[in-house]
Parts: sequence; C-alpha cells; structure tokens
Amino acid sequence: MPNFCAAPNCTRKSTQSDLAFFRFPRDPARCQKWVENCRRADLEDKTPDQLNKHYRLCAKHFETSMICRTSEDEIRTLKQKKIDETSEQEQKHKETNNSNAQNPSEEEGEGQDEDILPLTLEEKENKEYLKSLFEILILMGKQNIPLDGHEADEIPEGLFTPDNFQALLECRINSGEEVLRKRFETTAVNTLFCSKTQQRQMLEICESCIREETLREVRDSHFFSIITDDVVDIAGEEHLPVLVRFVDESHNLREEFIGFLPYEADAEILAVKFHTMITEKWGLNMEYCRGQAYIVSSGFSSKMKVVASRLLEKYPQAIYTLCSSCALNMWLAKSVPVMGVSVALGTIEEVCSFFHRSPQLLLELDNVISVLFQNSKERGKELKEICHSQWTGRHDAFEILVELLQALVLCLDGINSDTNIRWNNYIAGRAFVLCSAVSDFDFIVTIVVLKNVLSFTRAFGKNLQGQTSDVFFAAGSLTAVLHSLNEVMENIEVYHEFWFEEATNLATKLDIQMKLPGKFRRAHQGNLESQLTSESYYKETLSVPTVEHIIQELKDIFSEQHLKALKCLSLVPSVMGQLKFNTSEEHHADMYRSDLPNPDTLSAELHCWRIKWKHRGKDIELPSTIYEALHLPDIKFFPNVYALLKVLCILPVMKVENERYENGRKRLKAYLRNTLTDQRSSNLALLNINFDIKHDLDLMVDTYIKLYTSKSELPTDNSETVENT
Repeated sequence: MPNFCAAPNCTRKSTQSDLAFFRFPRDPARCQKWVENCRRADLEDKTPDQLNKHYRLCAKHFETSMICRTSEDEIRTLKQKKIDETSEQEQKHKETNNSNAQNPSEEEGEGQDEDILPLTLEEKENKEYLKSLFEILILMGKQNIPLDGHEADEIPEGLFTPDNFQALLECRINSGEEVLRKRFETTAVNTLFCSKTQQRQMLEICESCIREETLREVRDSHFFSIITDDVVDIAGEEHLPVLVRFVDESHNLREEFIGFLPYEADAEILAVKFHTMITEKWGLNMEYCRGQAYIVSSGFSSKMKVVASRLLEKYPQAIYTLCSSCALNMWLAKSVPVMGVSVALGTIEEVCSFFHRSPQLLLELDNVISVLFQNSKERGKELKEICHSQWTGRHDAFEILVELLQALVLCLDGINSDTNIRWNNYIAGRAFVLCSAVSDFDFIVTIVVLKNVLSFTRAFGKNLQGQTSDVFFAAGSLTAVLHSLNEVMENIEVYHEFWFEEATNLATKLDIQMKLPGKFRRAHQGNLESQLTSESYYKETLSVPTVEHIIQELKDIFSEQHLKALKCLSLVPSVMGQLKFNTSEEHHADMYRSDLPNPDTLSAELHCWRIKWKHRGKDIELPSTIYEALHLPDIKFFPNVYALLKVLCILPVMKVENERYENGRKRLKAYLRNTLTDQRSSNLALLNINFDIKHDLDLMVDTYIKLYTSKSELPTDNSETVENT
C-alpha cells in the first residue's frame, strides 16, 4: 500500500507526517469527487474498493466541505435512515399481518427485507465493544469526571498511572465485562486500550448526538431565537456559550444550551464563524430565526453588536433584543465603551464574589451595616438581605452600591487590618486590593454617574422583566424615556455638575482624595497650559459618552421591528381586557405575515379571538401570559393567533414563564462554577449540562464506524504506543 499522499506533487508520507491521512470512500459518488480533486488520470479507471484499499489523501488536500460530511451530517442522515427504516418495517408489518389474515397458510418469514445483510460475529463484537466505550464516555460527561487523571509531574518516575477513562475501562473489565476483556487480551502490551485520538473522535460524536436531539425539536418547531452568554475560559481558550429558545410540541417555551463557539478577537471573523457554526455544522435554518441576544461583559459588547448586525443583514426578521435574564440597566452599563466603566463593573463583581466566599465574610459585612444604619434599622435589614443575594444583577445595583459604599470600605479595611489575625493571608490580601479599588476617586465618580444616568431607564427595564401587560405598556413608554435622556444630553453641563458634586461629597465622607486618574496626570505633566479640571475631565470622558451611548443602545435594541413585535402582545387576553378590547394587532402583525398558516383570514380570526374573550362567562379569567394562552384547549381553532403567540414567545426579551424549562442557563452556570478551568471540555460540558437528554448508543456506534473505521478494521488501529512500564 503506497504511504504517499495521492495528490499531485505531494510528497508527504503517512508514516512521517503530523497531518492526518484519509482513505478514499467506498461510496462511488463521493469517491469520484475525490478522484476529480486529485486530478490524476491514472486513478480514473480504478474502482472505489481499489482506491479505498491502496490510496490516501493528507489533511492538506482533504476538503471536508466538498468530500466528507461532518459528524452532525452523518448523525442526521443515520437518524433519518433509522426513522425511515422503522416506519418501513411498521408498514411491512401491517401489510404482513393483513396478508396473513387473508392467507393464513403463507410462511411467517415472507415479506422481510432481504437487502439487510446480517452482521458477522466479528462485527457484532466490535459494535458491542464500541458501545461499552461510549457508555463510559457518557457516564464521565454526565458525572463531570475529567478524562485525564493525575498530572504528569505528580507521578513518580517509572510509575504508569492510567487516566480516568482507562481506569474506568479497567474497572469494567475487572467487573467481568467479557467484550472488553476479550479485546484487552488481544491488544499489544505497549498500546493504550483506547487512544486519545479515539477518545476525541468518540466524544465529538457523543456531543453531536446529544445536540442533535435538541436541534431536532427546534427544527420541528420551526421558529427559534439564538442567545449567547458571557465569554468563558475552557482549558485556556475563550468560548461563547450558545443557547437556543423555542416552543416545543407541548407548547412550553424552552431555553437549551447547545454548545460552545470558539471566541475570535476580530468581530468580522467571529460573525462569519458564528453563522457557519449555526447553519452548516449544527444545521439550523436561520430563515426561521426570530430573535438574537448576546449577554456579554464589558469590552465584548461592541464585537457582538457586529455579529448581530451581520445576521440582521442576512435575516431581517432575526430581531436584535435584550435578554430577559439580564436587567436592562446592567445590560446598558456593560455596553458603555468607556474603560473606567468596564473597570468599575469588574470591581463590583469581584467585591460581590469576595463576600460570598464564606458566611463569615458576609457576617462581617452585616455587622458593619448594623452599626452604620442604627437609626434606620429597617433599611439596614433590607440591605443585609440584598448583600446575601447576587445583587450585582439587579435593576437598582448602582443605587445599592452607592448606599453600601461606606460599609464596604470600612469592612474591607477592617478585614485587611484585623489585629486578631482571624483571616488568612489570601483573604487579607484580597481585602486590601479591593479596598484600594473601591476607595479610588475614579471608581466613585463612575458609579455615581451610572447611578444617575440609569435612573431614567430603571422603571422601564423593570417593566420589561414584569408581567406580559407590563412589557406591552413598556414598549409604548420608550419614547418618553428617550425624550428624558435627550433632555439630559442637551443640558449635560447642569446635570454633570450635580453628579460630580454628589461624587465629591461621597469621597469626602469616606476621606478619599479627589484627583484625576494617574495616566491622565502623567500625560499632562509639565503642561502649564492645561486648564482641565477634574469636573470638566469627567464630563468629557465619562458623562457625555455614557449618555450618548445609552441613547443609541436603546434605539438599537428597541428597533421599530422590535417595538412592533411587542405591541402584538395585545393578543394576550389580559392585555386585551386592559385595552377594553379595542386593539389593532393586525397592523403590527404584518411583519410576521409570512409566518402565518392562513394570512388571508387573519383579520376575521382576530375579530373572533376578541369576541371570544369580550363575551366570556363571568367565572372565566383572562389568561395573563403567552404561556397560559398557548395552553388553552381551543387554541388550535385560532391557527394564526397560535402562530403569532409562538413567535412572540421565543423573543429573547420575553421571560421564561415556567422555570422548569430554563435549565440550560442554570446548568451552564453550575458546570462553570463546579469545574476547574483547565479541566473544562466543550464536549463533556454538553453531556453534563444536557444530562437528561436521551441518547442512542446504536446511532453513536454506527456514526463512529461510518466516519472512522471500515468493516475490515478494528478500532484499536487508532491506538497509541506508550512506554511499557
């Protein structure tokens, strides 16, 4: 067998290259594409079997998009094939039963599919062996067990310690699993029982199969929205967690985690890869995407807006919105393109995390609050309860922070300078660093400005996370909010003067020196002409850009299309009732006309829908949410209303009414919280987060065999040689 790449002028050898080599496929059509790609006349007369047996292509000349399917494609194909085969068998079974009923003398075996060849004993054993390997990987994923065991530097020289996967394999062998024992006894002593390469291949198939179960439901429901969470570190690389929202066949709004996307620093490249991942690898049709939302920390917001813009250019109905799980004020603050704001937000998160490290630290803060709020015990009690929660995500987080700042400074300073040595060096050191950060004048000005600017959007944002009627009426109040912010911008000199005075008074109360940031002072050192004061500096670098950005951000996430969609919430009967059943959904629903099953009858159907609720019985309550409306027994008699409610429901701005179906985000947070950064795996994470999704072992095995082995080869061909100890 030639060990050179079959591509012209390629001298790479399979035995001397780090690149992977691929066999020619046996499928005639695909094999022909490979031959055409090679452009070698001497290969044209060879059969697919000959090419498969004797020729290879190196990874450099292997075009995945043109030649080979991805594992997701194979899984979808095999899954559909299994469904078709099952349907065909059921149909044949019915026909056979009918035939037997009419002709009882016919033999029982007639009518079975003669094209399916029975598996040989070797093939059966191979499939059972692969099933065992997949079972172990799925167990490790669900239980969040890392594949690797001890670090190399932890193992004494000369001692071989198997990783967690190998150890579980050996445990099952020792427990009497004959399939694994037989394979183990015929494996060379100096080879790994299941190589890292094979583990990676199998994990990718596990991940794809689990994801495909969710995506199948998404495709069945047609419409969906895409949401990303904050960038996370997985084994030293940044990734974006991706979630999908859809209404399942039981009419429940669900938000499920479907995978990680490697993060790219270049926004345009990220946009392309994001689109490619969703459409080509995961097989979702973005024509059915009706919403997109990106929860990101400061600094990443502008890049994700580029992603949103590029998707909107291709798919105008994929509305860019706020996400219901994030308070509007925090969303706006994180998007402000001012470095001081990013630093302040990071400091706030670190302070909150510090006090939640232990009950003793929270108790220490409680004691300081009790002393400071002796004359207002009720408010002190409220602040203590707030401190015990994740208060940094609240609508009024900046108001709380300004009110708590003195307590935080005194508490952190007390922990750092405690003479009784109650705290270890790490706690005392962190307290010192955080105390210095929150005692900085730049931090104080920043949080005071954010508190005041975002006071204009606080009520609006709170309504967006309220009841359906609150969201509907909030959409109509945006104009007033923007009007107030524009007035602030026109009179920024006056407003900033009040804000700066508040910050100065707070700094004086905490005995903090008022000064310009060090980097600015160094840049203007020796410049006698510089007449810039602290007040004017913060006006130009903080207040003006913050107000300008928040006005623009509100316009972006509440576009005309988004507001039209929110006004369609008058379809919900309780909102109709508040509007005295004088509503005009048809005008706003035009944007979703192509999504309706019977658009020509929309007007008549909406009239019937209003009449149904206007003349209801006295004992019948009006459904107050989309969730309740979708679960009405007679909702299917209103197909257009049903379709509109489903689309409105999946908009990211709408909250998930039933917490049972918001598992994706909660489990993602739990996985990240409970797993060390260097032990995280995008494959295992999906198995762990979606542990309750059913999996088809036969499908996984069939996919693996189709992608990575031929009938004549055993999976141990992928094994890696190890030192025989």
